[in-house]
Amino acid sequence: MGLAAEPRGFWLLAWVALVPLWVRVIQSKSPKNSVLPFAIAWGVGYHGTVLFWITGVHPMTWLGVPWLASLAIALFCWIFITFWGVALVMSWAKILSIVSPKIPNQNISSILTRVLIGTALWCSLEWFWSQGSLWWSSLSLTQSFGNLVILHLSQISGPNTVTAALIAVNGLIAEAWLLNTSKNRIETRTKITIYLLPILCFSLAHLVGFYLYSQPLESNPETALKIGIIQGNIPNKIKLYSEGWRQALQGYTTGYKTLADQGVDAVLTPETALPFLWKSPARNQSSFYQAILEKKVVAWVGSYGQEGNRISNSLFTVDGEGKLISQYDKVNLVPLGEFIPFESILGQFINRLSPLDAHLVKGKPDQQFKTPFGQAIVGICYDSTFARHFRRQAKTGGKFILTASNDSHYSAGMLAQHHAQDVMRAIETDRWTVRATNTGYSGEVDPHGKTLWISGIDTYELHIATIQPRATQTLYVRWGDWLTPVLLILSLIAIIFNRIFNKRSAIQN
Repeated sequence: MGLAAEPRGFWLLAWVALVPLWVRVIQSKSPKNSVLPFAIAWGVGYHGTVLFWITGVHPMTWLGVPWLASLAIALFCWIFITFWGVALVMSWAKILSIVSPKIPNQNISSILTRVLIGTALWCSLEWFWSQGSLWWSSLSLTQSFGNLVILHLSQISGPNTVTAALIAVNGLIAEAWLLNTSKNRIETRTKITIYLLPILCFSLAHLVGFYLYSQPLESNPETALKIGIIQGNIPNKIKLYSEGWRQALQGYTTGYKTLADQGVDAVLTPETALPFLWKSPARNQSSFYQAILEKKVVAWVGSYGQEGNRISNSLFTVDGEGKLISQYDKVNLVPLGEFIPFESILGQFINRLSPLDAHLVKGKPDQQFKTPFGQAIVGICYDSTFARHFRRQAKTGGKFILTASNDSHYSAGMLAQHHAQDVMRAIETDRWTVRATNTGYSGEVDPHGKTLWISGIDTYELHIATIQPRATQTLYVRWGDWLTPVLLILSLIAIIFNRIFNKRSAIQN
């Protein structure tokens, strides 16, 4: 399953990778035959592989962290977050192993009931985990951005729709395997039906996805926007020092002027492209601000805001007159890196443990980002992981997506997965997406998830993206993740009917 996600992208593996664990769970019928070791191994294999890029924060010697301490911090973060994902797999395996013996018959009804329960349970756990601060590796991520057809299921009920399809197919394959190794006599017709079920489920899911994928995109030259993207390529090692400031101001000012002269409607910069308080005197004196006054082209500036004695990681809309139109503050902060969980309890301990600055203020979830071209949907870096964040903004009138990130301290694997997250958000909301990152990957993505342009890594780049503001609302945008509660309700109904059927069969026998 880990190999299915980017940067390897062998997405087809995800449709069979859960089968061994499913078989083990169903075969576990006593406390001695525990499924937890297998769930732990599977969870480490998936989440540990997908999240290995976390170790890329090492070395942090440029922050003054000793080499060994840096290694310890990186390994601790990777192991802790990996096992947070492992806990989800363990919960799923344990609950399913308790429920499955109560549905013992190997007939079509029992098999469909177990698959329904397993699917509903996994989707419920992913929903619960995604409500917290630590979330990244949903199973749906394994299909982005290689399988755009199946990702269109997310327009129905979000990323859990894709996860449900993956779990259902894996479960049906596992049940067919169990049936094949069973000593019980089963009619040939029943066997053939059960063998065909995973093929039918896989095909149906892709047919529905293809129907949504094949819907034409409206194009209106009169409302199209030309958005300039600047990838500044300022390494974090120098970003917060005088050398980095000079390079940032020079690179972004030159890029802004170049794009403005090419006739763009607006220019997007990455997360904290200009690392100072935007409302401070430093702004007015900066060459970038003077360039805005000169060229009179709208700029979306990644910089810092201020609330009381704390700062916010923000994106600002600045019009051609230099006036601030709107401000978006990053909502989903990175734990330990940007905020301290349970700060009143852990604050002093973590401040002693790590020299990293972890005191940014969170933005409010209900922000609306007004621009001269209508309301935009905004995500800064880690925001890209949370589908509900983009859905909320699309529902309130966001017409296109702007994401700004700084991933320069991570490996190429993380950059690919971050792009994959934004591809999913574009499809779910049916919106054009423009990405500006510090060192890559910046990109342009259409509402079908097609990457029309992607930058290199560790390069200074300029690009003009032509996008179309949209006001459509997918089922997911309108109703949210309605599929998960429906699956849970259907599972309860199926359990009740299955038990009634089994009791009647026992009485008749």
